Amino acid sequence: MIRTLESEALVSAPVLAAYSYCEAVTGQQARNFAYGIRLLPAAKRRAMSAVYAFSRRVDDIGDGTLEPEVKAARLEDTRALLARVRDGDVDEDDTDPVAVALAHASRQFPIPLGGLDELIDGVVMDVRGETYETWDDLRRYCRCVAGAIGRVSLGVFGTEPGARGAERAAEYADTLGLALQLTNILRDLREDAEEGRVYLPADDLAKFGCSAGFARSVPAPESDFAGLVHFEVRRARALFAEGYQLLPMLDRRSGACVAAMAGIYRRLLDRIEREPEAVLRGRVSLPGREKAYVAVRGLAGLDARDVSRRAVRRRV
Repeated sequence: MIRTLESEALVSAPVLAAYSYCEAVTGQQARNFAYGIRLLPAAKRRAMSAVYAFSRRVDDIGDGTLEPEVKAARLEDTRALLARVRDGDVDEDDTDPVAVALAHASRQFPIPLGGLDELIDGVVMDVRGETYETWDDLRRYCRCVAGAIGRVSLGVFGTEPGARGAERAAEYADTLGLALQLTNILRDLREDAEEGRVYLPADDLAKFGCSAGFARSVPAPESDFAGLVHFEVRRARALFAEGYQLLPMLDRRSGACVAAMAGIYRRLLDRIEREPEAVLRGRVSLPGREKAYVAVRGLAGLDARDVSRRAVRRRV
């Protein structure tokens, strides 16, 4: 999957300007994501910022205040723009910097742009107000909005030549995306409830007496809210454990990027597990110094080595 990149000198001024725009969007809108991709070499960092800027545009349509039919039309416009990128119909002097950057990135890396179509499919589900009866239902949604982004990102990262099990890399990237998305869902329970959205499976809500939702800053008296959160945390941890098998397949800096982003979310999961009701009072986050520690740990390759050691023990 590794492809030789063109030198910095061969990247034109209009393309560099388009990437700069995407990097600004990423830095302003995605602090956790930006923390991870700063560990990448410039070409990969720029490509990931283009992927993020496009994804951000799609998400902003879904999260905005427009009427559902207007949102649906704008999402289809975005899908048409993606088709232009895929067909090579975006010139360097195009007025849309995100399209220019994404088009250039897709020429430099084997990015599976169909994953961004899946993202649009997932946001369409949001616009329709879909809810999820079972984990299998929710998993399909998570694969669209997060698993697909994992697979798109893998197109930028690539795998190391001869990496053991690399044929499953896309599967692991997808699963890691699911882990991140489920953590997001837990973190944003109250915020989503205020927007009229409930993502956790109805089966799980009923099992723990939480079917009334999460519109208050304290759990309903008859519910086992902590039990629900701990149940979903265990599910997310299992997804992280499987998805982390991707790390030894990546080069050092790509692995550091993935480990940093995933590590931040794993620590968020730890905080949520320790104090489940905190998610009803506001968004749980990590201080900058803790994110820095996670980044250093990823750059040192500690998480990748841990995964490799566990794999060896399983084979023995």
